[in-house]
Amino acid sequence: MRLIYLCAAALLLLTNIPAHALTTDEAKAIASGESEARIAALNKAVVSADEKTAAFIQAMSDDAVKFTADKVFVIKDDKAFDPVTGLEQKLPDDAEDVVNNNMMRGALDAAQAALKLTSKDDAVRAEAAQALFKEPDESRLPLVEKALAAETNPKIKAQLELVRAASMLSSADKGKRLVAAKDLGESRSPDTKLLLNQRLAEETEADVKAAIVSSISSIDGSLVWGDRINAIFSGISLGSVLLLAALGLAITYGLMGVINMAHGELMMIGAYATYVMQGIFQRYFPESAFGWYLVAAIPVAFLASALVGAVLERGVIRFLYGRPLETLLATWGISLMLQQLVRSIFGAQNVGVENPAWMSGGFTMLSNVTLPWNRICIIIFAGLVLLAMGWLIGRTRLGLFVRGVTQNRPIASCMGVNTARIDTYAFALGSGIAGLAGCALSQIGNVGPDLGQSYIVDSFMVVVMGGVGQLAGTVYAAMGLGILNKFIEGWAGAVLAKIAVLVFIIIFIQKRPQGIFAVKGRSAEA
Repeated sequence: MRLIYLCAAALLLLTNIPAHALTTDEAKAIASGESEARIAALNKAVVSADEKTAAFIQAMSDDAVKFTADKVFVIKDDKAFDPVTGLEQKLPDDAEDVVNNNMMRGALDAAQAALKLTSKDDAVRAEAAQALFKEPDESRLPLVEKALAAETNPKIKAQLELVRAASMLSSADKGKRLVAAKDLGESRSPDTKLLLNQRLAEETEADVKAAIVSSISSIDGSLVWGDRINAIFSGISLGSVLLLAALGLAITYGLMGVINMAHGELMMIGAYATYVMQGIFQRYFPESAFGWYLVAAIPVAFLASALVGAVLERGVIRFLYGRPLETLLATWGISLMLQQLVRSIFGAQNVGVENPAWMSGGFTMLSNVTLPWNRICIIIFAGLVLLAMGWLIGRTRLGLFVRGVTQNRPIASCMGVNTARIDTYAFALGSGIAGLAGCALSQIGNVGPDLGQSYIVDSFMVVVMGGVGQLAGTVYAAMGLGILNKFIEGWAGAVLAKIAVLVFIIIFIQKRPQGIFAVKGRSAEA
């Protein structure tokens, strides 16, 4: 019981460390001498720093300090001031600039972070704790203990406990190092693993080494699951992008049999429509409304690409039905024309499209798993577009006519269906969905004239592998290829992953040329 009282008294003393006024000797020790001695003096001053000490540390970070053999000066507005008294001084001719190497700058950054531990802002304290964790030092333990005793936020308190353990990891006391190694093993963080590996290379005590190795193994076990979740999410994210890119092609190629090599450029038009809407909101709308530009850009991107698609169908494609090779050549030429048109209007350089505030940042699941909001939104958006397209094709009069015309054009015409108009509507619909894909792609990369070229081949592979004219097959193929690509990329690299996926598709098409889902009916069996 007496030991408990003593510990409580020590903690009370730590939480009431009085602010210590900066002295000339302290300022000189921090500003001049060997780096190790300067860092030790800096850490000692931080523990009980007052406002003048904090201002002096800031001046050191800003390279606004000079010194002589017996004095230190803070330079502000071309004037010299005494850091202790704050009074203006005459700067001697022999005053030298303070030189801060990388080690000293790291110590200054950590010192400034330590001073922020008393901030009233949770975000500032959390950022300071994270910075101290990356630059642990045993001399700052009293300050960390003081912050721990006053902290009320559970997340920040847990981070400060890690800071305390990291600070003890390099202690001269073997017992402290042993406790620190065990405590750090419970954090499940890549940063913690890095600290433990660094200490393992320097540790000489066998039992402490064993504790560090055990903690690293424990962290590795938890990080494996994080890597798997990252791979699955990245695969679903890539699959959603491929799905958006292939959905429009599933109509123009899958249902209509048109090999549209300008499909990527229709995506590009949707992306540039989003860029234009961003400019309109920046110029004509209040700043508070900027986050809504993406919502307004969705119908604009659809209509812009659908209009171009309708013109393309009425002007070129309708004369080439039944001649796929000629549609390929014609649309390839049109794709080059559209690229050049965009270069003439917007320039050859990529343009940036900003994420709205509600799509910035991410959701942290584990220490090594952060899911970006923009990717999450694209996955949801792809699902909504898929549902809308499925409903339109399967449940509406237009969808009935599209299916009727694509399955048997002469009979549909005999039943009174205007097949030419339906062809235009269907091609415009596929083009508009390509525009929606471009709108989504603008949120995860730069927008440029070559944007569509990166997805046209993958889109055709998804449609062919899923089964021509089969929406369900398109979904399975897109998600399957996305997840497969990311898992292979994890251990073989991006280039080999692309090659492996391409080889897989070739073998799959050889074995099952009709795709995942074959078309039912006599025509498929003939």
